[in-house]
Amino acid sequence: MAFWTQLMLLLWKNSMYRRRQPVQLLVELLWPLFLFFILVAVRHSHPPLEHHECHFPNKPLPSAGTVPWLQGLICNMNNTCFPQLTLGEEPGRLSNFNNSLVSRLLADARTVLGGASAHRTLAGLGKLIAMLRAAPSTGEEAGGPLAGLSSEPRLARP
Repeated sequence: MAFWTQLMLLLWKNSMYRRRQPVQLLVELLWPLFLFFILVAVRHSHPPLEHHECHFPNKPLPSAGTVPWLQGLICNMNNTCFPQLTLGEEPGRLSNFNNSLVSRLLADARTVLGGASAHRTLAGLGKLIAMLRAAPSTGEEAGGPLAGLSSEPRLARP
């Protein structure tokens, strides 16, 4: 109940203040209306223009390095707006970043892992692992090629 009592007292105090200051009340009511009518006049004097979409060329971030970042700032200083998609915006295309580290890494990974020889190599690796598991011993007893590799006595076979 105290909240409603305080609210009523505050509204009563505000109304008494407004009655005693009629000039201030008039200014507080007319000033926002005056600003609103200025906005309406400006809007009607300059109707909105329709523009096409703006597409900007890609620019490197500072994390790409100081030189590429400065080149991006200097070379794109005029900030040209294109109506169509720029090369870097097309989905799945890294057109203007062909020399970047990530695109070269992805291209190398695609050539290494993408060919049929990679599948044959991985299949051969699986066969090699199976053959090594089936081998009777590591050759440590006979002084084979793996003798002395284990420096831990608990890992060496008896």
